Amino acid sequence: MTLTPQWLDELRSRITLSTLIGRTVKVTRAGREYKACCPFHNEKTPSFTINDEKGFYHCFGCSAHGDAIRWMTDQRGLSFMDAVKELAAEAGMEVPAADPRAAKKAEEQASLRDVTQAAADWFTQQLGSSNGAPAREYLAKRGISDATRKAFGFGLAPDSRSALKEALKKFPTAMLVEAGMLIAVDDKEPYDRFRGRLMIPIRDARGRVIAFGGRILGDGEPKYLNSPDTPLFDKGRTLYNLDKASPASRQTNRIVVVEGYMDVIALAEAGIADAVAPLGTALTENQLGMIWRMVPVPVLCFDGDSAGQKAAMRAAMRALPLLRPGFSLAFATLPAGQDPDDLVRARGAAGFAEILEDAQPLVERLWAHEVAAGPLATPEERAALKTRLLAHADAIEDADVRHHYREAFRERLDALFARRRPERAPRVPWAPSAPRGAGRRFAPDPRLQHPADETRSIGQAGIAAPLVAALIGGLLRYPEALRRNEEALTRLAVPDSADAELLGAMLDIVIGQEGLDCEGLLAILEPMKVYNRATTLLRADGIHFSFNRRLEGDKADAMRETALRDLDEYIGVLVTQPEIRTRLAEATADYMRSMDEEGHARQQRLRAMDEDLNRRLAALSDSSQN
Repeated sequence: MTLTPQWLDELRSRITLSTLIGRTVKVTRAGREYKACCPFHNEKTPSFTINDEKGFYHCFGCSAHGDAIRWMTDQRGLSFMDAVKELAAEAGMEVPAADPRAAKKAEEQASLRDVTQAAADWFTQQLGSSNGAPAREYLAKRGISDATRKAFGFGLAPDSRSALKEALKKFPTAMLVEAGMLIAVDDKEPYDRFRGRLMIPIRDARGRVIAFGGRILGDGEPKYLNSPDTPLFDKGRTLYNLDKASPASRQTNRIVVVEGYMDVIALAEAGIADAVAPLGTALTENQLGMIWRMVPVPVLCFDGDSAGQKAAMRAAMRALPLLRPGFSLAFATLPAGQDPDDLVRARGAAGFAEILEDAQPLVERLWAHEVAAGPLATPEERAALKTRLLAHADAIEDADVRHHYREAFRERLDALFARRRPERAPRVPWAPSAPRGAGRRFAPDPRLQHPADETRSIGQAGIAAPLVAALIGGLLRYPEALRRNEEALTRLAVPDSADAELLGAMLDIVIGQEGLDCEGLLAILEPMKVYNRATTLLRADGIHFSFNRRLEGDKADAMRETALRDLDEYIGVLVTQPEIRTRLAEATADYMRSMDEEGHARQQRLRAMDEDLNRRLAALSDSSQN
């Protein structure tokens, strides 16, 4: 798939930006432009301007700036390619297909979306008819307003085995089965999956109906029924309300995860728009990744009963191996016997916000759960507690986070069991060695130095400019490394704002588009202000790494493999070294205060790690000369 600058310019020209933005933000005309209160920060006086002629928006308060595509990615939370596809559909343009097989698959999915959208329209019609009176009464009793009912697309599936099948008879029966609308069992005639249920559309991140949830009206089991997995719908990779919660989270810097879609809807009725829910399963690794792309510490808010707390712990266990610096979970517990609907009815949005403010960090939730798991009267029971806690820590793959969890659990165990340590006479640091036999004191270690200013501040200052230049130059030549190292690259502290903006733009483009080469990446970057910096880094000849060299001659394929391998290792070093140096500065400062052997050993381990990373950087530079 190649999106040329000309094609993207044509797409932008066909979109009226003020109309696009006006769907979610109140805009008013101001001369030849439009004004609005900025959706990216809180303000009372409008400083957000929209210029349809030039095709961009700009906020004079927070400097938010972009075109129609940027609006869809920043405000709606879509990937670059999803934004392009949605705008292209609105503009009546065909997005270039990657290959015939991909085009065929996209066409088939579009057909299934026609089925699910037609079903959603029919369900909505049924709810508004005379047959829908009982369902409308049920919604009114639940406190769901007509506005919320329409916003979430509520519908009704009549208690019939063939009503939907007959209503959608223009579609082949096999397609209705594939979309999950009908059930086909052996040699029996396919029949409606949803019968006598209040219907709730499930949408993807772009707001397209891909599946349904149905709540039974009256007695019967199951109480809730979801669509089966289909080519459109994978329940482990879908979060309910993601299309609405993603832009809302940009205003609140928060995502709340609740147990089910009725909880999400009840919170929306109370004015809380940044809630999502899994679909009948515990949170999966894919769903956690989706949430972490929006906020680093989402809040899980499950019911206060035993089932809700078990669900919370299952989510905690699933998250442990995936933890990395800065990314975790927090847990808000509702009062026993109450769900979000009960709470907001009784205490309103403010009462729910208080619950969220008291959310426990993941480490506290694990600690509280294990301490409450059984008695702690005997040494064996205490040892079992320690074993369980350290097993949780050992499940964490990131070495630094794992270390801090082990330390946190040890500190809590010491405090819980009030372990007493023998008192020692205070040590006198930096005293000269005493004569033999006069007792031992601590002499200065010639290897110990005060942490240099550069080391103390490296976590804030970021990576040196030449190293960043080499990195971005390599990523421009090998865009596939961007996708492969996405998480690591997002952790880099790039001090130069222009380089940081270029790297961010490259990640946005490549994450939304597979199979992009250097030429294709540059074509998409060309209309952007970062393009000149990108071409400068590609032409740089003073950077000595294999991934910054042009591939020429018969050995080009082998050189490419070496360059990609070196680039992956280079990224690992750049991400790891600032973290190691920050820890080294902390360890050195701790050692200078305590002067104990354990602190010295830790400092030396970190210093050895830093030196090893320096050797690896030197080796990578040398490899480019071979």
